[in-house]
Amino acid sequence: MQKNNQTSTENIWDDNFDAKATQKEETKLTPEKIKKVEKALDKIKPQAPQAISHPDFDIEGLMTDFPTATDLERFVFDETGVTLNLKGRANQVKYQIAMDVLNGKDIDSKYIGGNNPYIDKAELIPTDDLKPEPQRDDSLPPRSQQQNAFYSPLIPHPDEEQRAQGKKVQMMFRKYNNGMISYEIMGPLEQKPEGEKIDKYGRVRPEYIKWIDPRTGEQVLMREDGTLTPQGKRLRATMQTFKVNKTNQWEVWIDREFVSLNDSVAANPWDLQA
Repeated sequence: MQKNNQTSTENIWDDNFDAKATQKEETKLTPEKIKKVEKALDKIKPQAPQAISHPDFDIEGLMTDFPTATDLERFVFDETGVTLNLKGRANQVKYQIAMDVLNGKDIDSKYIGGNNPYIDKAELIPTDDLKPEPQRDDSLPPRSQQQNAFYSPLIPHPDEEQRAQGKKVQMMFRKYNNGMISYEIMGPLEQKPEGEKIDKYGRVRPEYIKWIDPRTGEQVLMREDGTLTPQGKRLRATMQTFKVNKTNQWEVWIDREFVSLNDSVAANPWDLQA
């Protein structure tokens, strides 16, 4: 005789047992039922998302309390940290955008501003544009043919006022396999206030800020035939004033000569064909 070890968690003594069993049977998923559900879902059209106002804020309240775009931008910035660009927008647009941000929704990037709304742009000190980095001299060989390079942070600044203050520039000298030598001032870049004006608070402030930009790009100092450019003559004289033992930085670090040796030269240094 076989014993049935299966146990049931259902209460067979429940008067509604038969009804529950029938209901359970009816709720089982069958392939036919799945097809019916799929056909029903196909008939449902997706609805466009609707903007829902935060219960603590509504557009009417925002329009009453913040009648200008600046006031509205500052309020949104205080509440969310998001900087908006709402000036000149239609009221319906700008207040809806503000509502969307307050509700944590994504908005078009064109409505995002770049400046803190508490900063008065009229009070900002204008700054001159930084000029593009100067071009490298086309007559110089490719960098791949560089023989050696020497960096110096001790060259006097080309700007007269900066030089009077004892400031230096960062200079790179390069020598190439064909004998050409170049120089390049790489920096530093600094800002300098120019002029004076009195703002609406009675403070004396600069009229504008200009860049002190000594960059030159890589330029020819010594040509392939060994002649120096006018600027090259002055730079060589400057580097010769920096002493290294019994010689100077120009001879030791810039106008260096490298001798390439091969096995035949090492074996016979008197062979002119080697």
